[in-house]
Amino acid sequence: MNSISSMNTTTTTTKASPMTETKISARNVQVYYGEKHALRDVSIEIRPRSVTAFIGPSGCGKSTFLRCLNRMNDTIDSCRVEGHILIDGENIYDAKVDPVQLRAKVGMVFQKPNPFPKSIYENVAYGPRIHGLARKKSELDDIVAASLQKAGLWNEVKDRLHESGTGLSGGQQQRLCIARAVAVSPEIILMDEPCSALDPIATAKVEELIHELRTNFTIVIVTHSMQQAARVSQRTAMFHLGLLVEENDTDKMFTNPDDQRTQDYIMGRFG
Repeated sequence: MNSISSMNTTTTTTKASPMTETKISARNVQVYYGEKHALRDVSIEIRPRSVTAFIGPSGCGKSTFLRCLNRMNDTIDSCRVEGHILIDGENIYDAKVDPVQLRAKVGMVFQKPNPFPKSIYENVAYGPRIHGLARKKSELDDIVAASLQKAGLWNEVKDRLHESGTGLSGGQQQRLCIARAVAVSPEIILMDEPCSALDPIATAKVEELIHELRTNFTIVIVTHSMQQAARVSQRTAMFHLGLLVEENDTDKMFTNPDDQRTQDYIMGRFG
């Protein structure tokens, strides 16, 4: 059974200055899958309304940590999480926190587009319906239209909202999944290699969308592409062998990293 231990529900954090305002604060996070120690002593602060990229070789723990931020690891029986994870100062693993409500606040876009086998309209309307965000059909229509507009998809699908979402191209499907995520008005969007299954043109559209979305959302993206991390993020965190090696402004990380492991990875010497 997934659990989080060593959580002190009275933990407080020092109020950050406006320049270092924190949306997500993680302290000494450890993750175990059974006996396997997958993530070791990760501490990081993630700023609001910005893009933070997690980079590092395969199996280094970046996706594992990403899934800690909306308790997706709860679905894995063998997984155990320890440490402190706070969003807006609230311990997200507190017993009183409903994971379903948490995932409405912290949306997620996965590696492969995964639209529901429903119409384009119903894909976007699903979340607002189950969370009771619209009382009338007209309100739901407005949410669907606004979400598709935010995802840069409205002009392409506005005349076929009742066609299947699975009939869209791969890039359109991924933007539909982003529209589905933003439809419940999250504050944070997690993206786990959202462009790895897309062609360069679709990737460029998603990256442009990420740039637009960061004005309203805090975005954390896992990517294997150094070029993508450099293009879309303001902060970058480097993971290796379950450790957070370093985290800094993206420009500095790619021009003058503090740790040799980061330099080696960026230069393609391992990974």
